Amino acid sequence: MAEPALRDRRITEVLATSTGGVGTHVRSLLPSLVAAGATVAVCGPRATDELFGFSGRGAGFTPVEISAGLAPAADVRAVQALRRALAGSDLVHAHGLRAGLVAAAARRLGAPSTRLVLTLHNALPEGGGLRRRVLERAERATVRAADVVLAASADLADNARRLGARDVRLAPVSAPPLPPATRSPAEVRAELGLVDDRALVVAVGRLHPQKGYDVLLDAVARWSADQRLRPAPLVVVAGDGPLHDELAARIRAGTLPVTLLGRRDDVADLLAAADLCVLPSRWEARSLTAQEALRAGVPLVATRTGGLPELLGDAAELVPVGDPAALAEAVVRVLGDSAHAAELGEAGLRQAAGWPDEEGTAAQLVGIYRELLGTPARPGA
Repeated sequence: MAEPALRDRRITEVLATSTGGVGTHVRSLLPSLVAAGATVAVCGPRATDELFGFSGRGAGFTPVEISAGLAPAADVRAVQALRRALAGSDLVHAHGLRAGLVAAAARRLGAPSTRLVLTLHNALPEGGGLRRRVLERAERATVRAADVVLAASADLADNARRLGARDVRLAPVSAPPLPPATRSPAEVRAELGLVDDRALVVAVGRLHPQKGYDVLLDAVARWSADQRLRPAPLVVVAGDGPLHDELAARIRAGTLPVTLLGRRDDVADLLAAADLCVLPSRWEARSLTAQEALRAGVPLVATRTGGLPELLGDAAELVPVGDPAALAEAVVRVLGDSAHAAELGEAGLRQAAGWPDEEGTAAQLVGIYRELLGTPARPGA
């Protein structure tokens, strides 16, 4: 019988504040790492364990408050806390630039022999000035400190190489399967107040500038005035975040047919009832929402950005970033042509069938860890 690939290895996964994709990804990895023989710990903000239940997946959890934004005083505390947590770890895997920055500093101070893997899930936010320059310097230092940089999309990989990372590999992040729908589409539509054949458009994601919901609202105003769509579709957005009040005020002021649902655990039900999913993001690597929509056979309109063209191929309508007119036209085109919508749904299912699943993603990671750590010693050696 083969020895477990990571027997007696101590692995620490690190993440910053997360309410979505990064936390979901880390949680999905834990059973495979434990099955490979590793002793696994997760370090991150206490709220992440409350939300994702890492400690219920066979991992220990140590709270380390790593925020999503630059916070020098808090970062010093996080580095010290993580330095203590890394005692005895053979390998630390940081997910995201903020986690990587803290992990690199903690390793340098207290665990220089610990191997460091960094996964880049996102590009730097838009903007300029001092904050941007600080982030760029931090990004360069962090990718150079890592033994291996894993990138969720090809553009992230190319950027890491430009910054001088020593070993960069593409490591697509797979969306975990959604649970089965618990309600029928008719029940979901009734709860949302939809009658007759009014179309339902679903968006899923955090209410954050990166997700482009301001552009979506501009597009909604355009297609609501378009005589080709009558009645105007109802748009529902599943997610919470810092832009809630701003978006809600715009919806009220424009009397837009948009409902902010807040954070939901019934995305499978919403997608099963949807006529269309829309993803207006300014940037995405390998969007979990896009994966979920295509797996559900729901037509998707998304922006042509980051890793989305590679992920989606011809199985979605792709539009330029920040272009509400193009977004509105694509939505009208799909909802106004049932045959085209059905073709997109079928193409999405075919495209999704070629993606790696969670087990494949975890197996790739186990292989990288073993490559860095070597073959486990035999018992008694």
